[in-house]
Amino acid sequence: MPEESSSPSPENQTESPPSESGESLSEGKRSLAGIAGIVAIATLLSKFMGLARQMAIAAAFGVGAAVGAYEFASIIPGFFLILLGGINGPFHSALVSALAKRDKKDAAPLVETVSTLVGIVLLAITIGIVIAAPLLIDLIAPGLGADSQVRLIAIQQLRIMAPMAWFAGMIGIGFGALNAADMYWLPSISPLLSSLAIIGGIGVLAVTLGGNIVKPEFALIGGIVLAATTMGGTVLQWLIQMLAQRKEGLGKLRLRFNWRDPGVKDVTNVLAPALFASGMLQINVYTDMFFTSFLPDPGASVASLNYANLLVQAPLGILSNMILVPFLPVFSRLRDPADWPELKDRIRQGVVLTAIAMLPIGALMMALAGPIVRVAYERGAFSEDASTLVASVLMAYAVGMFVYLGRDVLVRVFYGLGDGTTPFRISMANIGLNALLDFLFIRVFGWGTPGLVLATVGVNIVSMGALLWILHKRLGGLPLRRWGRPISGLLGASIVCGVVAFWLRQGITNLLPFTNFASNFIAMAVPGVLGLGVFALLASQLRLAEFDDVAGRLSQKLLRR
Repeated sequence: MPEESSSPSPENQTESPPSESGESLSEGKRSLAGIAGIVAIATLLSKFMGLARQMAIAAAFGVGAAVGAYEFASIIPGFFLILLGGINGPFHSALVSALAKRDKKDAAPLVETVSTLVGIVLLAITIGIVIAAPLLIDLIAPGLGADSQVRLIAIQQLRIMAPMAWFAGMIGIGFGALNAADMYWLPSISPLLSSLAIIGGIGVLAVTLGGNIVKPEFALIGGIVLAATTMGGTVLQWLIQMLAQRKEGLGKLRLRFNWRDPGVKDVTNVLAPALFASGMLQINVYTDMFFTSFLPDPGASVASLNYANLLVQAPLGILSNMILVPFLPVFSRLRDPADWPELKDRIRQGVVLTAIAMLPIGALMMALAGPIVRVAYERGAFSEDASTLVASVLMAYAVGMFVYLGRDVLVRVFYGLGDGTTPFRISMANIGLNALLDFLFIRVFGWGTPGLVLATVGVNIVSMGALLWILHKRLGGLPLRRWGRPISGLLGASIVCGVVAFWLRQGITNLLPFTNFASNFIAMAVPGVLGLGVFALLASQLRLAEFDDVAGRLSQKLLRR
């Protein structure tokens, strides 16, 4: 029987009452759907601007020494910017968790104290990067000769971009503070400022040097411009956020050493384990690369992983921000045992929304992997054989899209409860599990490159199950069987959606007498749209409040347009 959802509608999101001492940061919250829309639009704009940035870099420098050195030099600063400064990163999660139930007047001292503590640590790291830049470049790229032009440019670029480690921490703190105060547009849109700075710098360089920009003798100048504009864009991103924080009373650029503030402990309880858990992902990457080296063509295997992962991350990145960003403050405001009944409803809501978003997309990617890859990549040196390999890897990625995002939703529940230790411990256990599954799928079963992806899917399934079971015990029981019914219904609708899309794709492929971009696009777009229509028709019969709300909002927008 279809289940009538008992979870509250996003518009009826419960607001935490203000404490006796002042106005709560949680007052006046937008609906989850409203937040998701803001984040989705901002993320989409940032991704388009990122693509424009890469096109500008390619047009200006090609594969010359300046851009080659930049790829080596930006690994460490980019790691800090993604790990510390990203939405849903450790700093963002820790600040949202700590600020969600605090009075607004108490937010600024906590933000300033955390900024001081983190800033001191990251300042020391920045100085270390500047001093050790030659050693770090040699560790990253040991094959570069001592007198290599690429190595010399990369060292200069790394020293220029070293302060990004400090700014990354401040940006992450700003993300958390502004999100906790119900500000989502600016933090989500601010990353495109870095892309704009790089595009602007390349434009000025092109006007200054004209057609000589690609000449080897100007490689150092081009490399410095790339690094400087990247650094400048990061500073601009932080400055815009800092001005917004100051305007909202969420802290200024001042030193504060109030280490005894209980909020500092709340932040570190989530921050430290979350940092380690995020770092553990790199170990799993190294494990995957280790086993990839034993495959017959390791170069092609690594390339196919990257190509397929890019196709998966496009929808996953947008939808994950739409779901994770608005839910984390909600989970944080419901950490009190008296609020656990509503917390359970919100957990269910997050998981069901994840299923609505990810299950049909995963099914369509599995059914249409071939034409998707050919439309995206098959031109020039990218052959039909390469498309076949990447399509097989894409299908493996598609299998795990729901559990990948579902696991992240549950991790945010623990962050909201002020517990970063449990996800960290599960991440530690997953290192061994990932290595075991890699060995079994690659060395024993011989599944090749898709086996690496399926090993990761297996790890995510175990992680999601473990997180659910621990929450079941901690929150006094979750109605897991009742939750399973709508998920099963959505899974069934997605399977039908994928089968219909696959049949339509086969029919279109047989009817079209030619094979080119246009035919592949038709074989991808028509089955994809009709498959989604079949999913929507079947899912509407489940009478889920979450699906009805999403469908209603989309219908209103289409009718309005």
